[in-house]
Amino acid sequence: MVRNLLITDFKNLIKLRLTLLVVFSASVSFLIGCKCQGHIDWFNWMILTFGGFLVTGSANGFNEIIERDLDRLMTRTQNRPLPSGRMLNGQALVISLFMGILGTLLLLRLNFLTGFLSVFAILLYAFFYTPMKRKSPIAVFIGAIPGALPPLIGYFAAFSQPTISWIPVVLFLIQFVWQFPHFWSIAWVLDDDYKKAGFRLLPTKYKNRTSAGFILLSSLLLLPTSLLPYWMGFGGIYLLVISSLVSVWFIYQSFKLFKTLSEPCARSVMFCSFFYLPIVQLMLLIDFLCV
Repeated sequence: MVRNLLITDFKNLIKLRLTLLVVFSASVSFLIGCKCQGHIDWFNWMILTFGGFLVTGSANGFNEIIERDLDRLMTRTQNRPLPSGRMLNGQALVISLFMGILGTLLLLRLNFLTGFLSVFAILLYAFFYTPMKRKSPIAVFIGAIPGALPPLIGYFAAFSQPTISWIPVVLFLIQFVWQFPHFWSIAWVLDDDYKKAGFRLLPTKYKNRTSAGFILLSSLLLLPTSLLPYWMGFGGIYLLVISSLVSVWFIYQSFKLFKTLSEPCARSVMFCSFFYLPIVQLMLLIDFLCV
């Protein structure tokens, strides 16, 4: 029983589901980078996967350490290991530091740029985005930058000498744009809980038509952005068809929110966002495997 509790607390500290989503997006980008070279280095893929898992878990751990006292105020987070008292700050700090250092060293084995971007992502997420959440809605923009770095990290990890091209930029853009309707819809649904901790994440700080308009606009931008890989030749027919369908569905849910300003509609946008990114990235991977 104690062992199960420790495992559960560790999973909650590193936000396991979020960490796995990040690792998945980096892995897809790695395979696309390998495709550009004509071969897959599976050993380097394992290094990327494990190193990326450690780095992402580290960033999430630092986030929870910084927000421990705020997490106590919110119903959604008060049972996390730190605010509940089941884990000490020092314990979480040692775990997060160890994971961050080991993960960065592993990614540095692939190339310097991959390791550098991983450290940059940790610092930006934990020490800029996290405190900004209580100060300004611009926090969502700041957080979207480290949140969109995994595709860059994954793509560059496929090369011993990374070079800049449009492919990683497009992969970054898809994940970057997706985060705005994703986080704003979450902020809408959890607005009352967020207010207890003083978080200001909605575009206007209020659940009004302007905030809903920002959600609709960002979901509209997702349609052309998600199809960029097809237009640029590294995404195929599966991506074209499925991404178009899920993007239209995302837009429809966002339009309903704009029209009604209701929490059930915001919840629909939120759940749609949970599935959107993995589906689009899975289509990229399927197109890759079918070539």
